[in-house]
Amino acid sequence: METESEPYVRLASLRQLHKVVADLNMARSLADTLQTVADGIVAGLGYELACVNLVRPDGDLVVAAFAGSAAAEALITGRVGSRPSWERRLSMGEAWGELRFIPHTEGWVLIEDDVPQWHTDGPEPRFEDEWHPRDRLYAPMYASGTGRELLGVISVDRPRNGRRPGPWGQEALQMYASQAGIAISNARLRANMQRALVRLEREQQALRASEESFRQAFEYAPSGMAIAEMGGDQHGRLLRTNDALCRLLARPASAMRRYSFADLVHPEDVGTLLRTSAEGGRAEIRLGRRDGTYVWVSLRNSVVADTADGPRFLLTHVEDIEDRKRHEIQLAHRASHDALTGLPNSAELRARLSAKLCELPQPVGRGTAVGAMDAAYESEAEAFYSTDGFDFGSPGDPYDHHVHTIAPDGELDDGAKGLAVLFCDLDGFKSINDRFGHQTGDAVLVEVARRLTTGVREGDTVARLGGDEFVVLADGLGSADAADLALRLRNAIILPIRVGGRGVRVGASFGIGWASCGMSVDEVLQSADQRMYIEKRSRAKVHRRAG
Repeated sequence: METESEPYVRLASLRQLHKVVADLNMARSLADTLQTVADGIVAGLGYELACVNLVRPDGDLVVAAFAGSAAAEALITGRVGSRPSWERRLSMGEAWGELRFIPHTEGWVLIEDDVPQWHTDGPEPRFEDEWHPRDRLYAPMYASGTGRELLGVISVDRPRNGRRPGPWGQEALQMYASQAGIAISNARLRANMQRALVRLEREQQALRASEESFRQAFEYAPSGMAIAEMGGDQHGRLLRTNDALCRLLARPASAMRRYSFADLVHPEDVGTLLRTSAEGGRAEIRLGRRDGTYVWVSLRNSVVADTADGPRFLLTHVEDIEDRKRHEIQLAHRASHDALTGLPNSAELRARLSAKLCELPQPVGRGTAVGAMDAAYESEAEAFYSTDGFDFGSPGDPYDHHVHTIAPDGELDDGAKGLAVLFCDLDGFKSINDRFGHQTGDAVLVEVARRLTTGVREGDTVARLGGDEFVVLADGLGSADAADLALRLRNAIILPIRVGGRGVRVGASFGIGWASCGMSVDEVLQSADQRMYIEKRSRAKVHRRAG
């Protein structure tokens, strides 16, 4: 029978339960919520000791909060019990709804397991429902929803009335555990949201800092920088350029946005620019300035994305290499040109002559240039018809796109044109060196080089072979043309040369040779050299004054 005072006791308990449940929702953090759960057991449900065991990410349970005893709190807070040991406890004893009660008569087997526990000694129970110091009562807390994920376990000890909880006390503890589970889930959710917000804010700050760093690095970079579109109809159009690039090309930023690098590149470098791959591509090209001049630059490309799935852009680093290129050109010029006269040297002469020749053997039995050409055409026709007209030569054929150089008949001017090689040796130059010194001799060589260069056509080559020997390469000449050129050059050389207030004279002997495919460079030069000595000997009886 329910006594007259029991309704009032239950009403007071409900009020107290309502208060402690309300306190659960007032906590600001997960740690505060856990401690509030433990404090609520002691303050509102009539137990002297309460412990909150929270499930960790690895599945084990850690003592996260304790209430009722400072000594016990210091001893077991932070200690961990394994998940299997807890599952064993929650499957033993008596099931009071969601609660699990393990009487002291069964709990002795749990004394040696790894679950943190705190017990107080006391006398043996005097009546049936009296609480024993080694009785255990657990209230599991589950996450809201259908999954029934275990969040933790509340363990209580020492009821203030000294008795095991009755149905009303069991129901109150079970209700409180359910509300505690909801409060812990909400606290975790808030903590996760707060961490996400903090992380998002940090990421946004890092992004803003990164964008600002990129902007400053882009704008104030000492070398040129540009951002261009990738893909679409506007591929390659410049979207943004920094001050260094605008200064380099002498163009305002507003004007630069109307161009792409393809619009600014030197016509000879278009192929190089197009062959440059977009990502990681490099190229050395010339870009046009506003005044119409060009500057050598090194382009280095990389692809950047606005966002993870956003549009991609081409970031191009533009470095001014004008001085280096000029130095390289100077070095290349020094390596291929004579230091005194500025003419191509022997190595450059041989390279230019070699480019005109191939190893095609000369036709047998064809004494004239016309015959040689006929033989060449006949051999090509025979090759064509012998293969049914489908053999167009293999890749890498040394004769592809090569116009064969054929020497005209030296004795008969039949109108054929060829590559004339004029070998020039100065007469009387040694006596000038001996009488007036090498400084005067050098001045004579420089003036002879100038007169030879002035006397030939644009595209012809005048080279200094060494000492007082020069070679002229003149393509497209017949026999009479070559002889006339040699005469004109000789007449230009023999005119007085004024050096240091005095006039000196040198003579010149010319040998005319002809370059032809099938000949080596040495054979061509040796042929012209021999003809020069033949002419020199034939004119040995002619008195030539030098000095």
